[in-house]
Amino acid sequence: MVRERVAEDVYLFTSELYAKVNAGAVVGPEWSVLIDTLAYPEETQEIRDFLENRIHKPVRYLINTHYHADHSLGNSWFPDAIIIGHERCRALLDTQGRVALENAKQQNKELAGVRIVLPDVIFDQGGISLRVGKRTLQLIYLPGHSPDGIGVLIEGDRVLFSGDIMMPVPYIVDGDYEIMIDSLQKIPDMRLENLIQGHGEVVLRGEVKSKVEENIDYLDRLRRHVRTASRRREPEEYLRAIDVESCGKSRILLNGLAEELHTSNLLGLYQQWYGDF
Repeated sequence: MVRERVAEDVYLFTSELYAKVNAGAVVGPEWSVLIDTLAYPEETQEIRDFLENRIHKPVRYLINTHYHADHSLGNSWFPDAIIIGHERCRALLDTQGRVALENAKQQNKELAGVRIVLPDVIFDQGGISLRVGKRTLQLIYLPGHSPDGIGVLIEGDRVLFSGDIMMPVPYIVDGDYEIMIDSLQKIPDMRLENLIQGHGEVVLRGEVKSKVEENIDYLDRLRRHVRTASRRREPEEYLRAIDVESCGKSRILLNGLAEELHTSNLLGLYQQWYGDF
């Protein structure tokens, strides 16, 4: 795990084991707020050790930006924390999350001690805010990557932990195309100093608008290819031949996962719009 300070008492934790997943912490005078966890127990426990034993700011609140396992499985390592998420996050963790964990445990013995822990506090589209010392954290509904996606805006610092609505390569398989674009279009108006993506590098102030536009352009290219495929005799073969670089993204992003995510996007979007091949 890589740790980085992105503002005063604001930390970023990036996984070295899986897809550069990001988690974060906002540290107050006596306790801290953790934003997401990492995919593997050892890295989440490393975060816990840093906050509780090294800087002595135990986690009072844990925010889940969405229910996907690489951001939420670490809930069980913070038994004293109050977990906050969208109302749909709680519902999806309680259903799809439980099934996914049981399947994962059969393949990965490291997950034997992990259990699903549901949010204690939930909200709907309206969002909620949380005070951490003199800071205000605004929890904002940003669906599209998943139905329950939220972002966490640190108001004074203008730092946004976006969850997976912002990734180096947008991932739409569990989401909605139009809703994702609508959420993305809200981000440049937030006047950010730093944008912490759900995966990958920090996006700095001068790059936020261009990175959002780049992701929207990528999604538009997906849309055009999927519509073209719908008119082809062999749509799946056509889509599998579309490489990620032809859609404006580098194949080396996310430790080489970009091409796999891209192909899943094309196939998943086709199935959402036109059904099975």
